[in-house]
Amino acid sequence: MFGWIRKALANHAQRTGRGGPAYKRFCNPTPRAWGEYQTNWGTFHSVGANFHMNTGCNVTDPPLTRIGSNVGLSDCTLIGHDGVVALIELAYGKHLDSVGFIDIRDNSFVGHGAIVMPRVTIGPNSIVAAGAVVTKDVPPNTVVGGNPAKVICSTDALVERIEARCAAYPWNDLLEQRKGSFDAALEPLLARRRQEYFFGEPRND
Repeated sequence: MFGWIRKALANHAQRTGRGGPAYKRFCNPTPRAWGEYQTNWGTFHSVGANFHMNTGCNVTDPPLTRIGSNVGLSDCTLIGHDGVVALIELAYGKHLDSVGFIDIRDNSFVGHGAIVMPRVTIGPNSIVAAGAVVTKDVPPNTVVGGNPAKVICSTDALVERIEARCAAYPWNDLLEQRKGSFDAALEPLLARRRQEYFFGEPRND
């Protein structure tokens, strides 16, 4: 019964844009589904195609944020303003504004716990590593990490490194069969093979 209710709530939210907080809380939408909701009903300046966004992602100023196509946002934070102006107004009597755009270009990904500050352009074809603090533009085809974020390598080099690592995995045959980056039908077998490979035996539940 609860499954039917959640499905109805999800359909209503995606179709009308209403009930977004309830949809997020009770339906736990996938990054693809939440990205679709934000594309259709969010307040971003603009969003391209195939947008993925974790529900734990925090965007302080969506109207000042532009998202390209094939962009993924993990549980990261995008900050479009500087709240210190409120203190400056009280302490110095000055009326100031400190805001900035965030522009995430096509084929880019921002990892878990990363923070992107105002007046930053990312990508295209770039990756922000988990935990990075991005205070300046990220060049195209670049992987950045650290605080403040610095260039680690090119995105092409990262792809080659991951491909080489995958070649040693004994579940490569399953990856070829998988539909997308997550396939519910294959996930249990993948999980078991990964545990056996890394620890010698599957976990006992």
